[in-house]
Amino acid sequence: MKTVAIVGGGFTGAAVAFHLACASDARAVRIVVFEPRAKLGAGLAYGTDDPVHRINVPAAKMSLLPNDEAHFARWLAAGDRLAADPVAVRPDGSAFPARALFGDYVAAHLRPLVADGIVEHVREPVAGIARAGARWRVATASGARLDADVVVLATSHPPPVPPTVLREAEGAPGFVADATAAGALDALATDADVLVVGAGLTAADIVGTLRAQGHRGRITLVSRHGLRSRGHAPAGQAAVPRGDFVSRPATTALALLRRVRAEVRAAADEGLTWHPVFDALRLQGGAIWRALSIAERRRLVRHLRSFWDVHRFRIAPQLDELLVAELTAGRVEHVAGRVVGAAAEPGGGFAVEIRLRAGGTVVRRRFGALIVATGPAHGTVLASQPHLEGLAAAGVLKPDPIGLGIACDDGARALRADGKAEPDLFVAGPLARGTFGELMGLPQVTDHAVLVATAVARLVRPSTAAA
Repeated sequence: MKTVAIVGGGFTGAAVAFHLACASDARAVRIVVFEPRAKLGAGLAYGTDDPVHRINVPAAKMSLLPNDEAHFARWLAAGDRLAADPVAVRPDGSAFPARALFGDYVAAHLRPLVADGIVEHVREPVAGIARAGARWRVATASGARLDADVVVLATSHPPPVPPTVLREAEGAPGFVADATAAGALDALATDADVLVVGAGLTAADIVGTLRAQGHRGRITLVSRHGLRSRGHAPAGQAAVPRGDFVSRPATTALALLRRVRAEVRAAADEGLTWHPVFDALRLQGGAIWRALSIAERRRLVRHLRSFWDVHRFRIAPQLDELLVAELTAGRVEHVAGRVVGAAAEPGGGFAVEIRLRAGGTVVRRRFGALIVATGPAHGTVLASQPHLEGLAAAGVLKPDPIGLGIACDDGARALRADGKAEPDLFVAGPLARGTFGELMGLPQVTDHAVLVATAVARLVRPSTAAA
C-alpha cells in the first residue's frame, strides 16, 4: 500500500485528500492529512467563527466539485442553513453566508472518509520532512513519524510581517501584528482611534468586526495608492465574463494592461462595469500568466499587483455597504500614503508619521491602536514553518522567482535548489501561484487541487485517475 502524506488540512489539503480518495480503489492508498485543527477543510480562511466574516464569492459559485458549481449552494439549501442569518441572501437571490459555513461544508464531505478510515486525520503540526531512502519521513511535533511515498505541501499562507517602519511600535499594548489570529481585536478599547495599515480584504474585515463589537472610535485606513477592495457588480448586471485574453496572449505586463483598459472602456460603452472583464481575467489567469516571461511576471507583480488585488478580491455586499456608510459618515477615513514612522508613547497609544501620496507632505497623528493588515508575507514562506525551513536547507525547496511562494513545475512538483523537480513532492494551493498565476480563490484553488490529486493518483496507481 502506497502512503500519501498531505501537510495542511485547510481547504486545499482537504480538497486534494477528497479528490484522491474519490479515485477508484481508494482503499489501496493510505491518505494521511496532518492538520492540528479539529476540522478538515476550514483552515485559516474558513475556520473563523466571526459571523461578520463572509465569503467573498456568491455561494452559487463556490464548490468542492469543479464540475458542479452550485454544490455548496444546494448543501446550504438542503439543511436550511441560512435560516438564522436573514441578511445572507441578497435581494437578487445571491447568497453570501458566513465563511465558517463553507468550512463546515468541506468538513462534512471529509468526515465520512475519515470515519471509514479512507482518510486519516493526524491532529499534530509537522516538525520536519526529510528523505528516507526512496520515501519521505514526516515527523510531527510529538516525535511521531510516518514514512510516505508521496508528500503534498498544502501549507497555509505565512502570517503577516509588520513593515520595518513599524518595528519600533511592535509589542506595545494596542499593536496588532496579525488581525487574523483568533481574538486579536478583543482587547482594543472601544473608544480608541485605530490606524489600520492596509485597505484590502483584511482591513474590511477589521472594520466589520470592530463595529460589530461596539467599537466607537474613528478608524483610519492607510494604503499607498489610496485603493480599497471593491464590491461586486450592481444587481441586475449580466454576470457573463467579458474579454478574450488568451487567443493572442499579451507577452508583456504593459501590453496586458493596455488590453484590459481597452476592454473595460468597451464594456463601459455598453453600460457595463469593469466586473465582467475581471471575471474573464480570473478564468483565463493561468494562460495569461504562462504567456509572460519571468521578468514580465515580476514587473506585473511589482507595478500592478495592488490594482489587481482590489478588483479581484471583492468584499461581500453586506461588508461593502457597511464600509461605504462608515466612509460617508466620516467614521472611517481612507488615506492615500505610507507610514514613515511609528513609535509607542509612554502613556499609551502610538505616534505615527504618514507621508501623503498627494504632495508628499508628512503628517503626524496619534492613535490608540495600530493594526497591521498588509497581507501574508509570501516571501518568508520557507522560514515560516520548521518542515519547510528544513527542506529548503537541504536544497529540496526554493522560493519561486516571483516571490509569491514555493517554486514548482507545471505539474506542481517542487523544484529543488538545482532546478530539478522532485517527482513525489507536490506544492498545492496558493503557494504554487508563482508558476500557475491566479490561485487565491475559488474555483481556481479547487481546479488546482484536482490537478494535484490527479498527478498523485497516477503516481501511486498508474492505472487510475482522480475523480
